This record gives sequence, structure tokens and C-alpha cells, in this order.
Amino acid sequence: MWDASAVSNSTRQGAGGRQADGPIGARRQRGLSLVSLIFVGLIVVILLFIGMKSVPALAEYFAVEKAVEKAGNEGNTVREIRSAFDRYATIDDIKSISGKDLDITKDADRIVVSFAYSYSIPLMDNVRIVIDFSGTNRDHAAARSAQLQP
Repeated sequence: MWDASAVSNSTRQGAGGRQADGPIGARRQRGLSLVSLIFVGLIVVILLFIGMKSVPALAEYFAVEKAVEKAGNEGNTVREIRSAFDRYATIDDIKSISGKDLDITKDADRIVVSFAYSYSIPLMDNVRIVIDFSGTNRDHAAARSAQLQP
């Protein structure tokens, strides 16, 4: 007589008595293959490269914001504010914008200084990333007056 359970057990067990992996009883593999690991690594390297190239643009933007805030507090006329900004721009090495590029208006009793400029980041020969920056000292003045009031 033929025992079907004996045959199925003997075919499913490999050498040494342990169970062999076949299409039916295959264990799931986990992790990345070499190709996908290289692909993910390449994406991470590209993102890090772009991030490192954009750090100077962000540093200059924060310097421009600080200079606009100081110049807006320091001057009372358009000429004074622009010359104060140019002084701060010289100190902080701001090259993307100058005092003549500032938009200076008066809102009620406050002087509002606004700016907008583009920063181009070259990646390769003819590939660039352009970031448009803009800001104003209006938000900072409103936040400061809210902090002063009890």
C-alpha cells in the first residue's frame, strides 16, 4: 500500500531533515536587493547634493531678513533705511539684493520694508534651481508689539 503522507513529507524535507523552500512553502525574504539599494543610495546622494548647494541661499535669506529688520528700526526716511541696509549687507556679505531693491512704504504709523529676489543655484552645466525669496518686516513688528502689550 502506498502512503501519500510519507511521500509528501519526504519530498518537502531536504538533506539533514530540515524543510526545503519550494514555491509553495517559500519563506518571505526581507530587505533590499543590491539594485534597489544602489537606487535608494543614488536618490539620497542627489538630495544631499541639492541640500548642500542650497545652504548658502538660505543663509543669505536669513541675513537679508535680519538686515531688513534692523534697517527698518534704525531709519526714519527712505534714504536712511536704504543706507542702513547697505551697511548691514556689506557686513553680512549679502550680494543678491541691495538697498535700492527694497520696497519701503508707510502703514499707519509704521514703516514697512519689503523685499523680493531670486537666487539661482547652479547644479551642472545647464541645470539650475531658482528659488524666489520674499519677506517684510511687517510680521516682525506686529509680533513685537503683541509681546510688549500685557
